Amino acid sequence: MVHPVASALVTDDLDALEQHLVDGLRELSSAPAARGAPPEAAVAWRAGIESRAIDHAARWLQTKRLGFYTIGSAGHESNALVALALEPSDPALLHYRSGGFYLARAAQTGRDGVWDVLLGMAAAAEEPIAGGRHKVFGHADLAVIPQTSTIASHLPRAVGTAFAIERARELDVDSTWPLDSIVVCSFGDASLHHATAQAALNTTAHLAYAGTPLPLLYVCEDNGLGISVPTPEAWVEQSLHWRPELAVEHTIGEHPEELLATARELAAWIREHRAPAVLHVRTVRFLSHAGADLETAYRSGKEIRSDYARDPLLALGRWLVATGARTGDELAAEYLETRGRIRDRALEAMERSQIATAADVMLPLAPRDPDAVAALAGAVDTSDERLTLAQATNAALADVLERFPETLVFGEDVAVKGGVYGVTRGLQSRFGARRVFDTLLDETSILGLALGTALSGFVPIPEIQYLAYLHNAEDQLRGEAATLQFFSQGAYRNGMVVRVQGYGYQKGFGGHFHNDNGIGVLRDIPGLVIASPARPADVGPMLRTCVAAAKADGTVSVLLEPIALYHTRDLLEEGDERWLEAPGMSHVPIGAAYTHRGGDDLTLVTWGNGLFMSLRVAARLRERGIGATVVDLRWLAPLPMADVLREATATGRTLVVDETRRTGGVGEGIVAELLDAGYDGRLVRVASKDSFVPLGDAARLVLLSEDEIEAAGRRLLEG
Repeated sequence: MVHPVASALVTDDLDALEQHLVDGLRELSSAPAARGAPPEAAVAWRAGIESRAIDHAARWLQTKRLGFYTIGSAGHESNALVALALEPSDPALLHYRSGGFYLARAAQTGRDGVWDVLLGMAAAAEEPIAGGRHKVFGHADLAVIPQTSTIASHLPRAVGTAFAIERARELDVDSTWPLDSIVVCSFGDASLHHATAQAALNTTAHLAYAGTPLPLLYVCEDNGLGISVPTPEAWVEQSLHWRPELAVEHTIGEHPEELLATARELAAWIREHRAPAVLHVRTVRFLSHAGADLETAYRSGKEIRSDYARDPLLALGRWLVATGARTGDELAAEYLETRGRIRDRALEAMERSQIATAADVMLPLAPRDPDAVAALAGAVDTSDERLTLAQATNAALADVLERFPETLVFGEDVAVKGGVYGVTRGLQSRFGARRVFDTLLDETSILGLALGTALSGFVPIPEIQYLAYLHNAEDQLRGEAATLQFFSQGAYRNGMVVRVQGYGYQKGFGGHFHNDNGIGVLRDIPGLVIASPARPADVGPMLRTCVAAAKADGTVSVLLEPIALYHTRDLLEEGDERWLEAPGMSHVPIGAAYTHRGGDDLTLVTWGNGLFMSLRVAARLRERGIGATVVDLRWLAPLPMADVLREATATGRTLVVDETRRTGGVGEGIVAELLDAGYDGRLVRVASKDSFVPLGDAARLVLLSEDEIEAAGRRLLEG
């Protein structure tokens, strides 16, 4: 049905770019060559004019106060030819200007890609990948993985995905992708400047230099602009020149025959040699960066108009006409018909329903199937062997590596050395260098490998050596890992368990970069699970729960390990080994606390190093006739508030013991949740100071102490 506002073949509102295209097509003279255009030329033409018409429709809708997205692909449409040089099953991580690629890939499989893109522009709930949560290029049937990045944050994932294809072959593990696949990842010239892109390219070059198979095709769509900032002439060529490990080919978007041939040749080379390459495509950007971007504020009209001659659609039309496939008038008419039809369809898309409730918005964010997780987690060995936290973590990692052949353990120094604290010692010799291996000293690339392998059928367990180092790469968790299920409605998942060694209280190994006690950056990531086992008896069940949740639900977990407790054995006095005494558990459900009952005078709510200190304080209070119950949260997201509220209400006097910083610390969330739940008993919070952790004995001045905990508890009891 044609919308009453639509103007299908009306052309009196053609803008300057459209008018130039239509006039240029009509002026093309037919002079058939001996050789006709290949079928790909017609497919690319169709994808290109549909992509261009969508971009114009987005701006047109904006004038009617309709639509939610105007960043387009105009000028980049020749990337459709890259799609046609690949197999439709090759996983693709696309730049937001790769509309031509998406539509050509859809055409390869007989899918109506135009409707997908229009529904995304309308934020329609029926949009097939993100369900109206964002306008992205993606579809599980097309092997197009949705990306929301504008700063190349998807490049490390692309490296991990290519790495995973070959690792699956070597380990005979089921892969999401055909084992002869190559990965394609597109990005812009401005994105090349970003540290994340440089990290990915460096890791790619390093792997290639070391002879590691990596079937990866980067496509740099170089339009010479980063919003308003010009990229220096030939900078991309110069930048890539210094990476001899990467095969690099340069081509031009308005030379379609050459582009198709080059892309085919490069793809075939990668498929055969399983080595990475870069296709650098010089393009042009039309219609400004986005609808809100006034291009004339930083480019002259003459400069903008001079780019019209480089229009890839004119070049495709010239190819078709020169080979006798079409006439210029036919092509012009086809563009105008497509333009009107897509306007009609765009208006139709705008009438489709958007997401109706907050619950619907969050539905794919953190799916939970506790029964499936419990079944996968299974039982743990509850023998009488006494293990420290470090030893128990090692045993737990060995257990999951044994049980699940798709698990991988990797990070800095984790292989032969076994990590800074020996936690992973012996795992490589037992399970092999294909499953337990060292990485570059680059947290972005570590998490990128995790993202790509998780997407491809593995359950990665990467290690971040210190909590402070995570901040170098936290966007890989926030912008990539946590968002994938949300923006694909669960069609794509990247379940993983990120081990992070953290918190303070280390003796003889201090300073902020090895004693970081700030985790606010993790707690505000929607859907992220944060586990923090302190006792040796908990780490095995909790790690297995996280691995099982990654497999069953696609859960992204962070396992925060308190370094200062790794080798602790004694709780109250030297030689008592009471820290090693804890009840064995077969399974620790996500969000379940553990209560150390000690009386009904006072409830201490804590975790990590705070648990160790609180149990010691509870013993001191007991000597004074005060019975204190200690609740070990174990999970910092989601917080086990039902357990906390029950134990807080039981005594009516609650002390929150927070080893993180007072501002932005976990304790703030606990207090707020208790008050929201209607808790009306006495409530006090103690926390570490709002400071970085200094070196040496000065650390004790800012970290929460046992004396402070005891003093706060006694004040609470005294009213």
